[in-house]
Amino acid sequence: MIDQALLDRVKKQAWFHKFPRGWPFLLFLIASITTAVSVMAIERADRLTRQVELDRNLTEISSALQRRVTENMALLRAGAALFASQDQVDPEQFKEFAEDLQGNGSLYGSLGMGWAPLVPVDNLAYLEVAQQDKGRLDFMVRPRPQPGQEYSTPIVYLEPMSRVNRTAIAFDMFSDPVRRAAMEKAIKLGKPVASGKVHLVQDKGDPDAAGFLIYMPVIIKQRQGRGVKGFVYSPFRADTFLSSASELYRNDRIEVAIYDDHVAPETLLADRRAEGTSGPTMERRIDVGSHSWVVQVSDKQAGLLSPLSRITLFFGALASLMVMAIGRFITKRAAEDRRVLEWLTSQASIRDSLTRELNHRVKNTLANVLSIAALTRRRSSDIDDFTESLTARIRALSATHDLLSRSDWSNAALEDIVRSELAPYMEGNENHVELAGPDIKLAPNDAMSLGLAIHELATNAAKYGALSTPNGRIHIDWKLISPQLVELFWREEGGPPVEAPTKRGFGRDLIEKIVAHELKSQVDLKFNPGGVECTLKVPVRASREFALRSQQQG
Repeated sequence: MIDQALLDRVKKQAWFHKFPRGWPFLLFLIASITTAVSVMAIERADRLTRQVELDRNLTEISSALQRRVTENMALLRAGAALFASQDQVDPEQFKEFAEDLQGNGSLYGSLGMGWAPLVPVDNLAYLEVAQQDKGRLDFMVRPRPQPGQEYSTPIVYLEPMSRVNRTAIAFDMFSDPVRRAAMEKAIKLGKPVASGKVHLVQDKGDPDAAGFLIYMPVIIKQRQGRGVKGFVYSPFRADTFLSSASELYRNDRIEVAIYDDHVAPETLLADRRAEGTSGPTMERRIDVGSHSWVVQVSDKQAGLLSPLSRITLFFGALASLMVMAIGRFITKRAAEDRRVLEWLTSQASIRDSLTRELNHRVKNTLANVLSIAALTRRRSSDIDDFTESLTARIRALSATHDLLSRSDWSNAALEDIVRSELAPYMEGNENHVELAGPDIKLAPNDAMSLGLAIHELATNAAKYGALSTPNGRIHIDWKLISPQLVELFWREEGGPPVEAPTKRGFGRDLIEKIVAHELKSQVDLKFNPGGVECTLKVPVRASREFALRSQQQG
């Protein structure tokens, strides 16, 4: 009720006086939590956006690396075609050819283009003599072949002939297991193949430098079938190659690392670091010249929070302080509000008294009992029977009336109506009544009609039926059979055998005529040998005027 709500509100206002700083602090705390949650949501959305962007960058970087490898393999295929079409290619011819393809040799991230014939170890001395006869007096293959080694692939040409590339001339690449594995794979596949991580001869002075090579086999036709003449190849410094590929993508805040076959410190080929706070990391395996690389990228951001989060945090802090100031202002007004609420409470108390008086006067309107009294008088055998029957029926109306008064005559719960009429039989250790059904509210006039019906059924059960014996039971179940109609089923068991009455009593008339008319539905009352059964259908509707007084007597 509103009176109790006002009283509770007055009592709660004491909190302002006991803790004058608590309410502003609570508001500040709520606003701060809201700001923190907002920042967390923004950061989460930003991480998801960055992750999608990082995946796009990873795809772009992987494509750039593969593109650079593809461009170099195209050059090596052209060089292989030159050596396959001619028996001999002199140094000047190869130099001119390499300059036409690669310019100064740094095109696409490589150190140049070279030629290394596949020579049986037994013929290695003839190759050395032939090169020395051409004026290359210091041409001596190194390292020398190991016992059991069948072939050698010494570097004969390498353009451009820079100072670092000159140190690689006459190096036997077949002596290195990693290079040899790549060349054997290239022979098997008949196409360019990239090697694993190696230390280039050109980087003799830098033991930590990592590199790799791409080999293109030169395949020629022989009488016995196809044979391998040698390899056109390109050496790469891994970091130089990565820098060349970086020209194909623009995001400098991305940290990139390339690993040979798998991610481990010893397999790192090259990396590019970026300044900032470490973000999410993603990896992708790519194919580079029939060899596997792992590309790892990490996002970097300028600070711990995104710009939008910092703005939200700033204005959220201002809002929290403003809310706290408003809360402080409210506490200062609490005393005045308390006085107003106390006055409202006193007014509510007066209204409550008036309401009780009104309820008392409403009870006087139960002059409708005159019709019940008239019928009771006609059906009673003596004054005592009349008094007892009339008193019981008036109490039944009053019980339902009290239920409605507690709810301001808005509605009454069906279960409360049944319980109020059967209360005497539900007390103590032996409960003779079992109820089951959903929570349903009835309009005042329907509630009072149902209360009368339950009272008459209970009175009959107490006199002649299940409630007249210790073992008797009454089962009352109800259910909604439609949104506007509830069905109530009364069933007795355990009482004396039931015989159908030879004449109609007032209780039966009240149930089958007056109550049925008031509820606008038929009442199914059966006198079975095992016990009385009654089915009532009660409408679930808005309240209307209780019209019992206007019914015809029967």
